[in-house]
Amino acid sequence: SLRSFATSTRHQMKNKVPEHQKLFQADNGLPVHLKGGIMDGLLYRLTMAITVFGRCRSRLRMSGF
Repeated sequence: SLRSFATSTRHQMKNKVPEHQKLFQADNGLPVHLKGGIMDGLLYRLTMAITVFGRCRSRLRMSGF
């Protein structure tokens, strides 16, 4: 017989994969990297801002400023 080391009961989690598949496969005109919601949009904008800032800073340093 197998013994379990955990003394707490196991809770079943709902399978969310079909819901996420529907969300990401929906033809709503959004690119897949923005279909996750508000946080995806914020992370995308933050990444673009950091990229633009770094590129501008790099060009300024290369030009001698």
